[in-house]
Amino acid sequence: MDTTEQLNGTYFYGGLTNLSSGELFFWIMIDVTAEHFTGAKDVFAAAAVYSGQNTIKVSGKFGNSTPGTSYASQYSRKLLRGRMMPIQLPTWIQSPVNPFKVKRVMTYKLATFVGRTIPVIGWAVLTADVAYISYESMVRYNRIVNKEDKIW
Repeated sequence: MDTTEQLNGTYFYGGLTNLSSGELFFWIMIDVTAEHFTGAKDVFAAAAVYSGQNTIKVSGKFGNSTPGTSYASQYSRKLLRGRMMPIQLPTWIQSPVNPFKVKRVMTYKLATFVGRTIPVIGWAVLTADVAYISYESMVRYNRIVNKEDKIW
C-alpha cells in the first residue's frame, strides 16, 4: 500500500488515482483481504467445508434421507467405528436442493457427530474471516476519507 491522498474530491490509494469513495473502499477491502489470507487456517477451513459436501454416491439409503455422503463422514466413521456417546448430540445436515437450508438431527454416534461437525467448523472460521475483513476495511476506510464519506 502506498500513500493515501485526496485531491478535488477524489482519492489516491496504493498507486491508483482519481478514486471515488466507493472505489477507494473496494481497493481497501482488496488490500485487507490479501493481508488476511496468508495462513494455512483458511485453507483448512475451506477444506473442511468441501469435505462436508455430500458428493459421494451411496446406495441403500432410505427414501427420505439426504442422498450421498461426505468425505468427512466417511473417514470419521472409519476412524471412530462403533463409538457411542452417553447423550444425544446435535448435528446439522445441509439440504441438497437449497444450500441455505439446514436441518438438525440428533445422534448418539460419535463418528456421525464428528463427520457432520467438521464442515460446520469450517463455515464458522470462514464467517469469522468475512466479519474481520469487513470490519477492518471499514475502520481503515473511515480513517482515510472525509467526514461526509465515512461509514457510520
